[in-house]
Amino acid sequence: MNVQKVAILLLHAFSGWMLCFATIGIGRSVTTMEITLIIHAILAPIFFAVVSLVYFRKFNFTTPLQTAVIFIAFVITMDLFVVAILINKSFEMFTSLLGTWLPFALIFTSTLLTG
Repeated sequence: MNVQKVAILLLHAFSGWMLCFATIGIGRSVTTMEITLIIHAILAPIFFAVVSLVYFRKFNFTTPLQTAVIFIAFVITMDLFVVAILINKSFEMFTSLLGTWLPFALIFTSTLLTG
């Protein structure tokens, strides 16, 4: 796969991650963290299903499994370096089933099934 195709794939992953990031950011400012995490767990797979649908219909450079692995690897990497290290300055988020692990599983599954 060439650089342009990788960039397109990663831009789709970034789009899904930004939607999740915005959900958490807005949620934290208007409601409790628990409700925010519930909303995020509901919306994250929907966001990634839509992003995946666009990607698979327009580009489709990778298989559904490859795409799901790349998308979730991107999300985990961004959550680790941007959210945990730069913003929270803590890895506590990775102890939360509702806040981290459930959305990761749902993002992977929705991407895989959309493809």
